[in-house]
Amino acid sequence: MANATKTKNKKPNWFKRVGAKLKETFSEIKRVTWPKFPTVLKTTGVVLVVVTAFLLIIMGVDRGLMELLGLLTNK
Repeated sequence: MANATKTKNKKPNWFKRVGAKLKETFSEIKRVTWPKFPTVLKTTGVVLVVVTAFLLIIMGVDRGLMELLGLLTNK
């Protein structure tokens, strides 16, 4: 009786689990609505502009702090 319980609760082997997960993943990918190319270009442009803006802000703050440090250390 104890052997039947162990066999019943045993996981499927690794290959079956990976195969089932891959099948599930490909099934989900088929249902995805992919954006059109102009939408991708527009959103990529927005991302690049925002990243550039933050880059410039952080560079400005860094430069200001370096100047302040220079004044404090008399260099």
